[in-house]
Amino acid sequence: MLTVEKANLHYGAAQALRGVSLTAEMGKITCVLGRNGVGKSSLLRAITGQHPLSAGSIRFNDAELDGLAPYGRAKRGIGYVPQGREIFPLLTVKENLESGYAPLKRAERFIPDEIFSLFPILHTMLGRRGGDLSGGQQQQLAIGRALVTRPKILVLDEPTEGIQPSIIKDIGRTIRYLRDSTGMAILLVEQYLDFCRELADHVYIMDRGTIVHEGPAETLDHPEARKHLTV
Repeated sequence: MLTVEKANLHYGAAQALRGVSLTAEMGKITCVLGRNGVGKSSLLRAITGQHPLSAGSIRFNDAELDGLAPYGRAKRGIGYVPQGREIFPLLTVKENLESGYAPLKRAERFIPDEIFSLFPILHTMLGRRGGDLSGGQQQQLAIGRALVTRPKILVLDEPTEGIQPSIIKDIGRTIRYLRDSTGMAILLVEQYLDFCRELADHVYIMDRGTIVHEGPAETLDHPEARKHLTV
């Protein structure tokens, strides 16, 4: 599992995370919710190695990740789907998927057929440039690229943002399938409450850089939880 313990993170003098602790277990979907600017994306940057912690620790499968570069964490099995997708607009869909080869051994450098089973549209658009895809198609491409790395945990930062409802349903089915069929851990940062309620096994709510609520997905309907999510 992934374990974050008492994590603090600063951007200069500004503190984004304040003693955050959470776990994401294998074979489960863990969702982190909260309003804009409460530290959710900062938490994922710390987990994926894009920004160092000021204090605390992050462990994955009993191995310390502190000080490990993002590519080192990818080799350990952390797959990341960033907010805004960050696909390469001038590369083709095939080339975007192949960029996921970077942490793999040479024998593993191929695109698994399962990715095209999950997202058939990618197979029909292999020669099209990533920048020509719709937002929903780009999101599917970003998830497919992360899956090429053969992750043990898939970390997604607001995958429903700006996506049409039909694609949101496809992404939800994919996330549920990955949990049930592969047993991988899935850590999902989201603002779309219904999406998390339908998918999550366990939820955390953040406010002002701290965890203010933790529990099963059903607890999202408790008044104490909802007060941290309403604008």
